[in-house]
Amino acid sequence: MNRSLGYTVPTLLATAILLALGNNAAAQDTTPATSSDAPGKTPDGAPAAGKNQNLETIVVTGTRSAGRTVNSSLTPIDVISADTLLQTGTTDLPQALARLVPSLNFPNFYASDTFAFQRPFQLRGLSPDQVLVLVNGKRWHSGALLLTLGQLGQGSQGADLNTIPMSAVDHIEVLRDGASAQYGSDALAGVINVILKKGADGGDAQFSAGEYSAGDGMQWQASANFGVPLGGDKGWLRLAVDDINQDPTNRSRPDRRAGLAQLGVKFHSGITEFQAQNLFLNTQYNFTPDVQFYAFGHWSQRVGNPYAFFRYGSNYPAYASSSLLAVTKKLGPVFPDGFAPFEHGDAIDRSLVAGLRGTWNDWHWDVSANYGGNQVFYSTLNSINYALLYDTGSSPRDFYDGQLKAQQQTFDVDISREIRPSFLPNPVTLSFGAQWLRQSYDVKAGELGSYYVGTPGIVGGAQGFAGWGPANALSASRHDLSEYVQLETNLTDKLSGSLAGRHEDYSDFGSTTSGALSLRYDFTEAFALRGSLSTGFRAPTLGQQHYNAVTSTAQGVGNSLGLPPGIYLSGLVPVDNPLAKLLGATPLKPETSESITFGAVWNPTEALSASVDIYQITVDDRIAMSSTLSLATPSVIQYLAANGITNLQYSGVRYFTNAGTVRSQGIDGVGSYRADLGDSGTLTTTFSATYNKNKVTNVLPNPEVLNQLSGATFKRLDRNAILGLLADFAPRSKIILSETWENGHWSVTGSATRYGRITSYSSGPRSSTDPSYDDQVFPGKWIFDVAANYTVNRLKFTLGVDNLFNTYPATVIPSQDTNGVFPYSGASPWGSQGAFVYGKVQYRW
Repeated sequence: MNRSLGYTVPTLLATAILLALGNNAAAQDTTPATSSDAPGKTPDGAPAAGKNQNLETIVVTGTRSAGRTVNSSLTPIDVISADTLLQTGTTDLPQALARLVPSLNFPNFYASDTFAFQRPFQLRGLSPDQVLVLVNGKRWHSGALLLTLGQLGQGSQGADLNTIPMSAVDHIEVLRDGASAQYGSDALAGVINVILKKGADGGDAQFSAGEYSAGDGMQWQASANFGVPLGGDKGWLRLAVDDINQDPTNRSRPDRRAGLAQLGVKFHSGITEFQAQNLFLNTQYNFTPDVQFYAFGHWSQRVGNPYAFFRYGSNYPAYASSSLLAVTKKLGPVFPDGFAPFEHGDAIDRSLVAGLRGTWNDWHWDVSANYGGNQVFYSTLNSINYALLYDTGSSPRDFYDGQLKAQQQTFDVDISREIRPSFLPNPVTLSFGAQWLRQSYDVKAGELGSYYVGTPGIVGGAQGFAGWGPANALSASRHDLSEYVQLETNLTDKLSGSLAGRHEDYSDFGSTTSGALSLRYDFTEAFALRGSLSTGFRAPTLGQQHYNAVTSTAQGVGNSLGLPPGIYLSGLVPVDNPLAKLLGATPLKPETSESITFGAVWNPTEALSASVDIYQITVDDRIAMSSTLSLATPSVIQYLAANGITNLQYSGVRYFTNAGTVRSQGIDGVGSYRADLGDSGTLTTTFSATYNKNKVTNVLPNPEVLNQLSGATFKRLDRNAILGLLADFAPRSKIILSETWENGHWSVTGSATRYGRITSYSSGPRSSTDPSYDDQVFPGKWIFDVAANYTVNRLKFTLGVDNLFNTYPATVIPSQDTNGVFPYSGASPWGSQGAFVYGKVQYRW
């Protein structure tokens, strides 16, 4: 795509290099121009005295200009320190970020299936895989899991921030602006850059434990980080480790239907039981004053047991599945009292980045290689395969479902230097480079019983989570070669700007070119306006292109399959699958975006700072999961049979599609004030707020073949996707007010977060005779967190409460609560677990 622009970046790159070489001698002989009027800088380029220390923090995300600070940034960026992350009380890195960055959402919904191992997040209302994650400026790999349930992030295959231990983090930079021109695919909404701790000095060890006020969900964590010198003062090695144990919670209630309420709670909805261990290494060694070796890498393992739906047994024929009753009729009573399957996942994450960087004749260069991979082994336990039991008379209770694996390798060359063109008053930072990227995705089949289908009419596959069979197994890969160039300078003492372009050539969908222009004008040292225009793209992940699976889904009254209420198998098939092609699937195209941001920065005093930015991001060819097409419709059955497909393994099918256009509009505001209270200490107030509105502005028409099938219920996007999953599934507004008081040995932090209202949309009318919808509005609520710290010598003690007033979301309306079993919506942005009380002890050296 954009092949007419394919030569733009290479041409600009060549011109920039010639310009740099042509100015090389002059650059060495010319005295640097200085200006005492440069905002936030002294004449020698050092941070100006009397400025807020956080505002003068050097940032590296979105810029390759040395010395760029938060205060002088051309685009909106949040810098969050490790201490600030720890003050949130959570052991969960993305959850800590969500409590500090208003435009980032990380809902704590009850976990189920693969969502238990990779919880999705949003930035500026966009999908998890539309946010690029970097570690020390290097591209982080995506997870192996494709999130397929109807929750936030449906259909995404993004990076997993939970694999990065908080003990390894020095600070995090969140760039709230499109950055594909700088970093390539995925950066449509922005960038999260995790900066690791470095150096040989210092360290800490910490232990924390907590429990929910309901008496469940016990959590404990032990962590440590420390550094050691290498070769005297030539280098260092830093190690961070943590060990986390999480007990489950359960907020389910009894099934209210006749004959079932007396059974008590049989289902499970809440936090999943899991254990996690993380190890992170970061090292640096100076071969010479101008050549430096660096490396960082990690190993992470997360083991968990999410629950599936409870299956009623043959003692309850009105509620048992027809397949179970058929098996019971043939073999005698099977599970007379029912059973609750659960899944067992073992996710292993690995990465290693190694490189050399240095300077030569004022050129700064960085050459690195990067490997990252995520591997998930999945099983279904305490289950049964009805079809296998019916056909053979026996079935295992535990099944190995198979394995998913995603890998990424990159090789990067980055070069930069300051050049001094005679026609500009200030030096220009020229940056250019190239990246070779290879990605692969593999699915390995599980054991026969996990996916066995067998006799038509009897539901096959392991109950709870059907395994991947030989037909689902795949091994796919692709590569990409990209080049970029960026120019950044202060055009005058008050006007600064940046221009960037990037060209990519993917082996599976072709080439694309992205560009970005950013400008900032400082009217005074205290007030500036800034804005940016950019285009971006996101390549469809290999999982979205090739993944296929069978899931077990509960269907209620009036479901789109046209079947009686019950649990049915539903298939997700890739676009190149023969069944998908017959039903209108076409090869996926990359998403493209246009982004505009305009804002103001105000720093009138050392103690007070504020910024506000408005934005609009338009994403074309948005990739989404289609609605489910019923395979029980006679016209569909006849059409498929006529084309050689007769043995359908599931009742419904869906696939990924370029569904249409989604527009995200919003405004972000951030402010802080630090008050000196004299002998009473200091009081730091931070206020941040966001308002975001997503809208699906265009949905592509149905494939023509489906319009010819009478009774087919397929839509590219159903009503829930158009109004909910791609629009209002997260709160439009979020406000965070935080106060931190410090005095001597004591400090107290309190925060109040208001989550705006959300709406849960049903997929369609209740039935053909009842055109009304079961929509529900959940009102906005305030959530309060508080923590008190006492420090003595090297020890720090913390006692805190998250969700201080034990606030729960509104209960779900009866038509949507699965017969009373699930009283709370999974869309609640703060979860439905209640208050969490915790304590910590930390030792620093």
